[in-house]
Amino acid sequence: MLSGKKILIGVTGSIAAYKTPLLVRQLVKEGAEVKVVATPAALDFVSRLTLSTLSGSPVLTDLFTEGSWANHVALGRWADVFLVAPLSCNSLSKMASGQCDNLFLTTYLSASCPVIVAPAMDDDMWQHDATKKNLEVLSTYGNHIINAEWGELASGLIGFGRMAEPETIVAYVTDFLAKRAQLSGKKALVTAGPTYEPLDPVRFIGNHSSGKMGFALANELSSRGAKVVLVSGPVTVQNIQKRVEVVNVTTAQEMFEACSQHVDYDIAVMAAAVADYSPVEVAEQKIKKRADEVEIKLKKTVDILGTFGTKKKPHQVLVGFALETENENQNAAQKLAKKGADMMVLNSLQNNKAGFGKDTNQVTVFYKNGFIKEFEAKPKTDVAKDIVDLISEMLP
Repeated sequence: MLSGKKILIGVTGSIAAYKTPLLVRQLVKEGAEVKVVATPAALDFVSRLTLSTLSGSPVLTDLFTEGSWANHVALGRWADVFLVAPLSCNSLSKMASGQCDNLFLTTYLSASCPVIVAPAMDDDMWQHDATKKNLEVLSTYGNHIINAEWGELASGLIGFGRMAEPETIVAYVTDFLAKRAQLSGKKALVTAGPTYEPLDPVRFIGNHSSGKMGFALANELSSRGAKVVLVSGPVTVQNIQKRVEVVNVTTAQEMFEACSQHVDYDIAVMAAAVADYSPVEVAEQKIKKRADEVEIKLKKTVDILGTFGTKKKPHQVLVGFALETENENQNAAQKLAKKGADMMVLNSLQNNKAGFGKDTNQVTVFYKNGFIKEFEAKPKTDVAKDIVDLISEMLP
């Protein structure tokens, strides 16, 4: 299953490192080529000799050794995946804050391959708010987390924090790499965030879209091997994979023009909250506060999703998004039929787990054949996985 795959294993200072030789052995048995980079503290828990013997490669721990330089950039480019197992609480904190004081961390920060981490720590450390925040930060960076399990801990306590078993980790990596090749060769176009329609050099008409859902979708499509172009309105979101091409725009017209450069897509996901109207005239100077009332004449913006729907080819999958405040299902179904999309993803402002700026979402997916699929509330990164699963099923 893993034949020919290159896996770089990172080992940090945790008692769970006693499981890493078993993990290395199983990966090699599955046909993977394995290299190991370890923190100095990791070698207090597992021997260099054991790891090098089982992997068939020297264990790397130092940036500089006997006048030579360990090329951390090459390591991160060599691997198909960088698997950190175990990930200690200390190294987790350093990864989240971008520290770079050993070979393991420099390799992590320069890695161009996907990163999967399997944390291990005591229950109280696992439950601490700082740990939860650090894991969330790693997730926003695009890293993939194999959650710690319940069981007996080194402290003698029973609780969460136990590193996942080697069999579980191997199964996760196998499934991850299989999905990573799922959309290989496919071209994907994603839109995200709001558009700002200027009134004058200072003010604009806009909305509260954060872009988080669109960015999560772009990352997930890229993780599965698609070549992704993300056209984004003004957002503060920064967590995008290096392989994703990002085109920054401001207005609806600019977004339409940018999207029109990529009509040869296999998958298009229009997740942006595009303004429906823009001012007919834009003042050259700031509009002064003089009259009690000001009338602003608006005109319709270009219908990006509708335009793509009229030109969609049989092999292409087109997905739209609908954010509603009333008659949600009816409006989403009507929008799907009107726009010519294959799927419409509905979320509602009536749901406190969905909507602008939140890290979670709860969606209902409408198909053009009338089928409806509902999902429970979950992080937007997981919602993105669900949506891409559905898209993959629709591809020819």
